[in-house]
Amino acid sequence: MTVVYFDAPFSDEVRRKNLFEGNLFAFSPRASTTALITFARELIEEAFAPRDPQTAQFEMPVEEFAAILSEMKPRFIHHPRSKELLRNMLEDFGCDLDKTFFDVPKMRSMASDDYLKAGIALQFDLHRDSWFASPLCQQNWWMPIFDISPDNAMTFYPRYFNEPVKNGSSRYNQYEWNKTGRAQATTFIKNDPRDIPKPEQDMDLSQEIRLITRAGAPIMFSGAQMHATVPNTAGRTRFSIDFRTVHLDDIVNNAGAPNVDSAPTGTTLFELLSARDFSHMDESIIRIYEPNPPSDGLVFEPAVVASPNGKN
Repeated sequence: MTVVYFDAPFSDEVRRKNLFEGNLFAFSPRASTTALITFARELIEEAFAPRDPQTAQFEMPVEEFAAILSEMKPRFIHHPRSKELLRNMLEDFGCDLDKTFFDVPKMRSMASDDYLKAGIALQFDLHRDSWFASPLCQQNWWMPIFDISPDNAMTFYPRYFNEPVKNGSSRYNQYEWNKTGRAQATTFIKNDPRDIPKPEQDMDLSQEIRLITRAGAPIMFSGAQMHATVPNTAGRTRFSIDFRTVHLDDIVNNAGAPNVDSAPTGTTLFELLSARDFSHMDESIIRIYEPNPPSDGLVFEPAVVASPNGKN
């Protein structure tokens, strides 16, 4: 049985335990989450001005839309203010800043219908984040920047939390993805040929959970949870923020959700930052998961991201 908790007053430790058992969390907006989406909105509205960013896709060529995203998204992701606001949010949710590590918050967009589904706005197939070399103790945080509806939300398939699914994770190499796969994102507009882990068998999708929250209202789930983006038929572009966290004790103690079918190469731990001072995790701890890391590709270098016209 999967439990969905709304505004549960749990400690971070109890919350993590529930996530590792396959349960889901949804929260109401609060000051710290509103501050983060307000900053994101400012960047989005500035980038698309004078158009309404949620309907701008109907007023411009897809190449122009993708070009705006390719500049705006990295600006948000790597902006110092984004990290500061995220730290405030984690503290607000009771996370121990000295033991919590996070990846930089990602701004996502999902255009309505078939306008833009590849590259920088790729709509991922059903997946677990653990197929992409995330640790099994990873906690996923997701929240909409503008209000959402059932036809442009996230969807979860809890049946598969403990049930293996044939997938392509054994072909996924985190370090090669950092060096080449992520850098190619903005070059794909019509289709996306990258070999990304996805289910390779038929699945029973008759039982799903869609959590519809307001703008700035976070959803939390395990990185091992089977989830996907609902095909957007809402007639407006969906913008959202997501990021991931791990607790140092879980890393050291190899705690987390069960690994039922993930077999990637590498780990994302090299990219995570301390919620206290934004420093990287001590490599001696990461070597618990990666005893012999390669010399390059440990982290993504955003400077190599290409724009749609092929220039850096």
